[in-house]
Amino acid sequence: MLIPILIASLISSINAAAIVSRNKVIAPDGFERAATLVNGVFPGPLIAAQKGDDFAIEVVNELQDESMFMSTSVHWHGLYQNGTNYADGASSVTQCPIAQNHSFLHSFSAPNQAGTYWYHSHYSVQYCDGLRGPLVIYDPHDPLAHMYDVDDALRSSMDSVRYAGGPISDLAVITVEQGKRYRMRLISMSCDPNFQFSIDGHNLTLTEPLVVDQLQIFAGQRYSVVLVADKPVDNYWIRNLPNTANASYEGGINSAILRYKSARKAEPTTVNTAPKSPLTENNLHALINPGAPGIPEYGKADINLNLEVSILNGIFSINNVSFKPPTSQEPSQLLPNGSVIVLEANKVVELTLSSTGPGGPSAGNSTLNYVNPVRRDVVSAGSPGQQMVIRWVTDNSGPWFLHCHIDWHLEAGLAVVMAESPSDTGAHVNHVPHAWDQLCPTFDSLTPSQLGGAGLKFYEEAANISTLLYPPPPLPSTK
Repeated sequence: MLIPILIASLISSINAAAIVSRNKVIAPDGFERAATLVNGVFPGPLIAAQKGDDFAIEVVNELQDESMFMSTSVHWHGLYQNGTNYADGASSVTQCPIAQNHSFLHSFSAPNQAGTYWYHSHYSVQYCDGLRGPLVIYDPHDPLAHMYDVDDALRSSMDSVRYAGGPISDLAVITVEQGKRYRMRLISMSCDPNFQFSIDGHNLTLTEPLVVDQLQIFAGQRYSVVLVADKPVDNYWIRNLPNTANASYEGGINSAILRYKSARKAEPTTVNTAPKSPLTENNLHALINPGAPGIPEYGKADINLNLEVSILNGIFSINNVSFKPPTSQEPSQLLPNGSVIVLEANKVVELTLSSTGPGGPSAGNSTLNYVNPVRRDVVSAGSPGQQMVIRWVTDNSGPWFLHCHIDWHLEAGLAVVMAESPSDTGAHVNHVPHAWDQLCPTFDSLTPSQLGGAGLKFYEEAANISTLLYPPPPLPSTK
C-alpha cells in the first residue's frame, strides 16, 4: 500500500520546468503495480523556487496504458493563482483535462507566498496512482531561519516500503549530523488515511514555534518542523501510523529510519512510547495578520453559508446535491442546481459545514476563535454531528473548488464550486492563452478507448464540460 508522506528539503534554482506524465510499473513497497508518474519517478521531482519567482511549468501527457486514465491535469496545491485561475489545474472546473499526446503550459506567479506546497493530478482519482510531488517556495528572508541550520539536504519519500506478508524491502533512511538542526517539510500526499507522525526519542518544533512529540497530518496537509539532532549517535525509528484497520509498526511497516552519521547501518531498536505532548491543532497560529477577517462574531460575516454533507449508497451530497462537472458558461447556471455557489466580490464569507456521514477527527475546539485561528488550506471536517467553520475574503474572481481531499470522497460527489464574482472574471484574470481554449474541444473529441480506464464514464462527462468557463479571448486584431 502506498502511504505517501514526503519529507522535502532540497533546493534547486528552477522556476521553469516540464512535468511529463508517463506510465510505469513500480514497487515502492516491494509489490509491483502500474502507476502514473511524473518524469518516471515516484513521488514526482521537487519543483523549487524562491519567493517572488514566476512559474512556467508545461504538463506533457505521454500516458499510454489503456487500463489507466490517459488524460490528465495537474493542480498546484496551496497557490492562490490570483489572476491566473485558468492555470489552477482543477479538471472540469478551471480547465478541461489534457488529452494524450498533448500538453499545456501553466504560467503563473505567487508573489507573496513562501512555504511547503505540492502538485498532484486533479483528474478523477489519478493522483492515487502516483502523479504527485512536492513544490517548495523558499524565502531568502525567512523570519524563522534562526531556528534551523539545514533546509537543503534532506529529501525522502516516507512510503510504506513494507507490507504485511511482503518482502523485507529496504526502508527509507534520513541521515543527520549530531548537533545540527534540520527543517523537515512534511507533505501528506495521501488519498485517504491520515497519519500520526513521530520520531522515537526526538521532539519536533513546529515553526510556529510549538514543541510536540507527535502530530496528526491529514490528506493534503503540510507541516514544517525542526528536528534537533541532539541524541546519541544511533538509529531511530520514524513512525507514521495511518488510521486504517489493524495498522501497526510490526516488521518495519509504516516506518523509516533516522540515522545519525557514523551510526552502524542497521534497523533501529528504539521503543515506541505513548506521546506526552502531541500536537493540538488549535495551538497553531498565523505569524502574520493572525485575526479572522470581518466582525469577530458568529454569523456576522457579509455572507454566511451553511452546508450539510450527507452520504447515501456511497454517494456524497452537499445540501442534498452531489457534485457533477460544470455544464454551462455562467456559474449561476451550472447544473445540478446547488453545485455552484455564486459569491459577490470583496466580501467576508463564513462557511459552516456539518457532516451526517463518515468524517474524521476534528480539531476539537468547542468555541470559535476569531483572534488567531488556525489558518491552512486543508482542514478536517470533523466527525458526524460536528461542525467546521471557516472564513475567507472573496478577492480572487473565478471558480474555485471546495472539496474533500480524500480523493474517493471527491469522486463520489463531495464537492462544490465557489464562484467568486463570475461577471468580473474576464477582467480579473490575465489573458487566457489560446492553448487553454483548445483543451475542451480536444478532450471532447476523444473516444472511450482514448480515455483509458473507466473511459465510458468520462466520455459521457466530457460531453458536459463547457469550453466557456471563462469569456473567450479577444479575436486577433485584423489591423
